[in-house]
Order: sequence, then C-alpha cells, then structure tokens
Amino acid sequence: MLTSFDSIPARDRVIVALDCDAWEAIALADKLQGHAQWLKIGMTLYYAEGPAIVKMFKRRGFNVFLDLKFHDIPHQVEGAARSAAASGADMITMHTVGGIPMMEAAQRGAAAGAAEWGGEVPATLGITVLTSMDAATLAATGVTRPLPEQVAALAAQAKQAGISGVVASPQEASVLREILGPDGFIVTPGVRPAGAALGDQSRVATPAQAFANGASHIVVGRPITEAADPVAAFEAIAAELA
Repeated sequence: MLTSFDSIPARDRVIVALDCDAWEAIALADKLQGHAQWLKIGMTLYYAEGPAIVKMFKRRGFNVFLDLKFHDIPHQVEGAARSAAASGADMITMHTVGGIPMMEAAQRGAAAGAAEWGGEVPATLGITVLTSMDAATLAATGVTRPLPEQVAALAAQAKQAGISGVVASPQEASVLREILGPDGFIVTPGVRPAGAALGDQSRVATPAQAFANGASHIVVGRPITEAADPVAAFEAIAAELA
C-alpha cells in the first residue's frame, strides 16, 4: 500500500534515539547535524533535563520525537500532552491501554500546547505492545489474546480516538497499515541493521524491512549511538534505504 509518507526521503524518516545523558546527547546531535533530521528524547534524557533539551534541539533544526509514554487519568494526560507540545515536540506518545477517553484527552492537550508554542500540532502516537515484549511476557500480564491481535485491537482504538497513529514493532507494520490507512503514522522501534546485536528487543526487523512493511518512521538507537563513528553508521543505514 502506498502511503502519504512515501514522498519523504527514507533517510529523513529515520529517528535517532538519544537514550543517554545530556552531554553525550548533545555531542551526538552535533555530529549528526546535517545528516539526521529526527532525534528521539526518551525518559532518561527528559527526566534529567526537562523541556529545555527539546527546545535546544529544535533551535538546532532537528525534529524531536518526545517519547514519554503517557499513561494516567485523562485530565493528567491532557495536561502532560499540552506541556510536551508547548516545548516544541513534533511527536509525543501515550499508552493505548489507557483507553479511548485518555487518548482523546491527549489529542486535546497536544492541540492546546501547539497553540501556545505557535507551531503545528505534534503527531500523537499510541504505544501498542512494547517491542521488548514477546508473547510469553504479554500473557504473563493477563492478556489472553495473541500478541498480534492485541496490537491490532489497540491500533483500532487509537484510530477511533483520533490520534495520529501508533508505535509498534516493524513485524506488525503491514497489518497496522491496513488498519490505519495511508495517512496513519506507524513508528517502529526494534529496528536493527543486519548483523547488529538485538539488545533488549524481541520483535525486530532491518530498516529496509520496516519501511517495506509499512512503517512511516523507524527508530534506531544503539546501532548508531554506540557505533565508533555514529555518522558513518547513520549514513550506512541511509545508503541501504536509498
């Protein structure tokens, strides 16, 4: 299925995950400037540095994926989404298991925060099943349906709630593309170049496979950030995608 993202070069849809401290993150960003378009700020970095780190990377010309995975009552998530959007984030995340009213509240908060920031409303993404989880781990939480069915069901709820899309394993991207249509964001972590270590990821694919499966964006962390030459590692992925 063709998507509305296909006109954007694949290299500009690779998100580099900066899951490290601020000094290392800034050094990596300086190296990647002019190469990578997107950076991911997760809990490790954001909880240490707060909104200032988002604003810093925005000033340097990056798009920022702020991955804080909101999960609370709708009132709290609406406020969190508003604050995240007001920092300038271009993507924000929440857990779909929080339910449709919570996701709707996040969308309202994101719109309000964007108005404060003076920019576009960020893409609002629902976490389906974490890519570190396998079927046994999911079952141990009390979920009785098979993992792919759980992912599909949660993605359908995200669509019903009116958020932009989902975060899911690249292995589920093709099914999710059918559910979300050509305009839905499907952001896939758990992406590893061929031969790279899996780390704590269970459901993985190569960058090319992830896009072929229907991902709109891919998230790559340690294969780039822990490489001896992060720019060369990023460019190798970009060359594969080209």
